[in-house]
Amino acid sequence: MPTSIPPYSSAVPDLRWSGMTHQGKVRTNNEDAFLALRFNGDEVNYLGKTGEAEVTDSDYVFAVSDGMGGQKSGEFASRITIEKLSHWLPKNFRVSALGVANDPTEILVEIFISIHDALNNLGRSYEECNGMGTTLSLCWLTPERLYFGHAGDSRIYHLPREGGLHQLTHDHTHAGWLQRKGQINEREARSHPMRHALSQSLGANRQFVDPQVGAVIYEPGDRFLICSDGLTDGLWDRHLEEFIREPSPANSGKDPAQLLIEESLDRSGRDNLTAIVVETSSASRTPPVQPQN
Repeated sequence: MPTSIPPYSSAVPDLRWSGMTHQGKVRTNNEDAFLALRFNGDEVNYLGKTGEAEVTDSDYVFAVSDGMGGQKSGEFASRITIEKLSHWLPKNFRVSALGVANDPTEILVEIFISIHDALNNLGRSYEECNGMGTTLSLCWLTPERLYFGHAGDSRIYHLPREGGLHQLTHDHTHAGWLQRKGQINEREARSHPMRHALSQSLGANRQFVDPQVGAVIYEPGDRFLICSDGLTDGLWDRHLEEFIREPSPANSGKDPAQLLIEESLDRSGRDNLTAIVVETSSASRTPPVQPQN
């Protein structure tokens, strides 16, 4: 259900991002997909795997989808999910630009439900798509705050400028529920027999989906990580913070997402891996030159 929305912040930071996906050492195909998108009322732009921009008159979406299902239907499900996001979110931006005020968290709930229904409809219509589903973890970044939506066991982490690492999303598994209740720790959750049994996902013949949505006020210097469970299979939370905040001199020239993927592959690589690292930074813009009278 939607969480309470914090008040607006006056900070308008710049933005840098890097994203990467890898099939891993075992899988023959990659059922992960990710999206980096900039949009406003006039246009939609697919972004490259790395880049930087100013957060002024456009919104940005970064999302990771981890598909599941027989044959290649999991790969199909994750890509359908990313495609539908690229159409529905800009449409809602245009509606808001016309003065129709919509709560972004409510928009996210509607989008998650729409994708869920679309995947299930495809599963009923085509035998090869029956039972296909996907996780979805999404960050919608505006000049004032970051909104997030989530279903499944992919994750969104917030790394505040002053330090620390906080998992914003819940792992929708029995092991994740036990860990949130304090009944098991991170080590026990990683080896729990129910760690991959999802209680929430999009599609997969589930009757309902109840996505987790919320909002975070971000400050210049804050970072966010969106990743599939294949990445965290090889990296503990302390590794994630270490490699993002303080890469070794040998790794200082690598994009953050590339570094995380490589380090996770070294330690595991049993699943597909995807990571997007988003960093906000203080705006340093030169004031425009005033015309002389």
